[in-house]
Amino acid sequence: MKALVVNDQAEGPAGIRLTEVPDPSPAINDVVVAVHASGFVPTEVGWPSTWRDRAGRDRAPSVIGHELAGVVTALGYGTTGLTVGQRVFGISDWHRDGTLAEYVAVESRNLAPLPGDVDFTVGASLPISGLTAWQGLFDHGRLVSGQTVLAHGAAGAVGTMVTQLAREAGAYVIGTGRSADREKALDFGAHEFVDLGGDTLEDVGEVDLVFDVIGGDIQERSARLIRPGGTLVTVTGLAGERPKDGRSIDFVVESIPAQLTEIVQRVRDGRLRTNIGDVAPLAGAVAALNPTERRNGKTVIEIRSGEEHRR
Repeated sequence: MKALVVNDQAEGPAGIRLTEVPDPSPAINDVVVAVHASGFVPTEVGWPSTWRDRAGRDRAPSVIGHELAGVVTALGYGTTGLTVGQRVFGISDWHRDGTLAEYVAVESRNLAPLPGDVDFTVGASLPISGLTAWQGLFDHGRLVSGQTVLAHGAAGAVGTMVTQLAREAGAYVIGTGRSADREKALDFGAHEFVDLGGDTLEDVGEVDLVFDVIGGDIQERSARLIRPGGTLVTVTGLAGERPKDGRSIDFVVESIPAQLTEIVQRVRDGRLRTNIGDVAPLAGAVAALNPTERRNGKTVIEIRSGEEHRR
């Protein structure tokens, strides 16, 4: 089968190649999915799990990509809850070959049914961004109505999900980013916008929850803005300074089918908009995953196209 692989960590995204690799076989409790569309997170080329399995063994060349939408084609021994021919979406295991391939083997517990009225491209754009936002706000951030959320990277794939879900929950959302991001962040529902290149972050005042996707100095400065009892959640690792009278949590997103179902239902009924920045076919994936200009939004690769993709 065709797949996008990386061989050398030093090459970064520039080392991505489209090549032939063996078809996957399902292990116990796995399913094999014919991938119709896959999302991509540019930083994953630098993740340790891209290069080592759980036992620490080198696993290059590695098939990249970890979010998918597709159709189940085979079941592993003992697999229950899904059936051959079922439309599904979700996140694959970080330490196994990924989803930017024609087929992938995934633990069935990581997948949720994809409703027939949701396009595969839309389904593939949701798992990492949507679940990161959901888990950061509600599982780790314990967000409740009436609180104030400072959402960094508010025009990005995660940030737009954070903004919409927080606003739906009754929060006041202050988005941040570059000056060029202002219109998009406000369009996705931010009440205010802070230009990190021109405005003074400290003018925001106290907030209940900081959702950080930047790290470093921005994270440390944001920690000082958290009011007593508030929370800083991040996916970048914790910097030196933490909230004095609050919590700080660094987390890795998990594929939880019940949450995927909640997220996709919001897309279906219009409460949640996707933020897809670029869509490319598998043949053009290498160029799409190495953009020459900055893009906000999720890059999605259509592995199958035309009538086969729409089914």
